[in-house]
Amino acid sequence: MTIGCPECGALEDIPPLAAHSYARCRTCHYPLERRSGRSQDAALACAASTFALLFPANLAPLMYVRMLGVEHSSLLSSGIVAMWKEGWVILAVLLGTFGIVLPFVRFGGLVIVLTALRLGRPARGMGALFRWTTSLDIWTMPDVYLVGCFVGYARVTQNLNGTIASGGYCFIAAALLSMLTRASLDRRAVWRAIGGENALPEGEAPLSCTVCDLIMPMSHEGRPCPRCGLTLRARKTDAVVRAAALSLAALVLTVPANLFPMTSSLQLGRTESHRIIDGVYQLFHAGLWPLGILIICTSIVIPVAKIAGMAWFVVSVRRRSRRHLRVKAHLYRLIDELGRWSYVDVFTIAAFVPLIQFDGIASARPATGAPAFALVVFLTMAASRAFDPRLMWDVHARSER
Repeated sequence: MTIGCPECGALEDIPPLAAHSYARCRTCHYPLERRSGRSQDAALACAASTFALLFPANLAPLMYVRMLGVEHSSLLSSGIVAMWKEGWVILAVLLGTFGIVLPFVRFGGLVIVLTALRLGRPARGMGALFRWTTSLDIWTMPDVYLVGCFVGYARVTQNLNGTIASGGYCFIAAALLSMLTRASLDRRAVWRAIGGENALPEGEAPLSCTVCDLIMPMSHEGRPCPRCGLTLRARKTDAVVRAAALSLAALVLTVPANLFPMTSSLQLGRTESHRIIDGVYQLFHAGLWPLGILIICTSIVIPVAKIAGMAWFVVSVRRRSRRHLRVKAHLYRLIDELGRWSYVDVFTIAAFVPLIQFDGIASARPATGAPAFALVVFLTMAASRAFDPRLMWDVHARSER
């Protein structure tokens, strides 16, 4: 089976793999296929369970808090709805889309595809549907929302009595199962089941689909991929320009994201504002240093590293640099995968804001830095998706496959 490496564009022949083995690209070391821990039946079971658990996780109470005999509860969407009502539209749309809407869409579509393949009845359009579920993978964030809920719960219970409700336990299970789905899904096997591989005609230049890695003749550029439906391109259109523009916009927004407060709280008539670094200090002061280190990594280190990394990639392509190609390939992989975890801080706000609403005593709401930070994360993720890492390898003399 011959495929095109999605990271460097090299053609690779993958033999049938034994259990507990994997294949990687000899040029850039990208993991092309992995058999260890992969099972279509396990992926279907985990995806179906996740999809089913999302309903009680969103409809049942998530957490309870008590203060002076008054009890408040929250749903998974309570903080997002509160943000919308208070005018924080951008923040509410981003968190609602990634934390609530897309999990239903992705896992519902994944269940349809895997069920059809399990029954041996792949229908027309199955490739396009699986392409969409694959593309939505990094934008679907129940696991990130779960970590944000843990951090928010830890902050709330410093001063208040809190308990996890039935919806919270369902959401914990759904988020953990979503991670198991990602770990057990064998995408290569799914693509092979949807449509077989093509043999490249002798003398034809190869063209690789960036989603399903199907090899087609270069003469098919501009046509839809016969397996997944994506329009075939030798390289992504204006990849460097779009990645540079999105990264520059993210760099500009890092200033208000770090200088302006993320939340504003009212306690016994006194208003306090909290920046990212203030929240980290509170966690360390309360003895929750592991969570403090997590917030430092997700909210400060990763966003800065993403912007710096994307700048390095863009400059490398413009200068046609041959240096450190594998290092840049590994860094791109990390940026593309870890970028979503920077949303932990804003999901934390959505988790604890609706619980701290005691009129005249204590309340909390988002502040100016929160939408700026959410946009920084969104723009850096969009930049890594817009960039085509194969452009960095176009200066590399590829050997025969």
